[in-house]
Amino acid sequence: MVRRIALLVPPRVSALDYSIGVNILGDQPGYSVLSVGEPGVASDDGVVIVPSHPLSAADDADMIVVPGFGDPHLPPPDSYLDAIARGHARGATVVGLCTGTFGLAFAGITTDRRVTTHWRWSDQLRELFPDTKVVDNVLFVQDGNLLTSAGAGAAIDLCLHLIREDFGVDASHAAGREAIASPARLGPQPQYVDVLSPPGADLAATREWALSRLAQPLTVDALARHAAMSRRTFIRRFSEESGLPPMRWLTLQRVLVARRLLETSDWSVDRIAGAAGMGTAANFRAIFRRETGSLPSDYRRTYRGLDG
Repeated sequence: MVRRIALLVPPRVSALDYSIGVNILGDQPGYSVLSVGEPGVASDDGVVIVPSHPLSAADDADMIVVPGFGDPHLPPPDSYLDAIARGHARGATVVGLCTGTFGLAFAGITTDRRVTTHWRWSDQLRELFPDTKVVDNVLFVQDGNLLTSAGAGAAIDLCLHLIREDFGVDASHAAGREAIASPARLGPQPQYVDVLSPPGADLAATREWALSRLAQPLTVDALARHAAMSRRTFIRRFSEESGLPPMRWLTLQRVLVARRLLETSDWSVDRIAGAAGMGTAANFRAIFRRETGSLPSDYRRTYRGLDG
């Protein structure tokens, strides 16, 4: 079933964020993306964007996406905020890209909800909406049917995450290849790193080494040895660079491998458990259910039926 997406075009819209939504989500066969708003909106970048559909089209959408916009302390017109609030009230997925999160907050739907935005605007978002739980320095946050991202590259990550959740890992990988973007960056990864890496401390090579050996037992000590660091230094540097502790990162990478194998192969649960480095089938089922909310068999039935 095709999901209908309303991509809002508010005044002062970021042409970059808007184009990310159009190109990443619009290229997914399982989505129908409608450009929605009032006629002839001037973007924050000096480009005039003419929506193809009126704001009322958002009332039939399964998902409402709000791109970032300039001067985010100034709310979009009430007509846009009402459309966002109505969508949220009827259970639609609502997405804020970059400063688009302010639009969700002005619409009154972020109270007691976890959200993020570009690091430059986090403090202002927190000051304007003290009842909103602003998460600093992450790529994106999902709180139920509310999803928000930091800017530009993180907006791509969130769009790929949406495709992954709706159509599976293989569809997300395909979309990432089209956009020349990694489909595997996870929400908790940092927007930036405060500490400058000393020469040779970049752990990308160690992460690639681990990814090529996920089927094997991997420990923090083994990863630290590969990086030529002490255990303590390695854990600190890995967490700074990836936003996650080493073993948590490994678990999420193994779940991604398992998801893709469930979608694209007829392998047994035992074989997938071994290939993903999760040991026994029972251990695999427990980890997979904890991380995805479904059993491997249920996941396979859901995603093997999709053509996305």
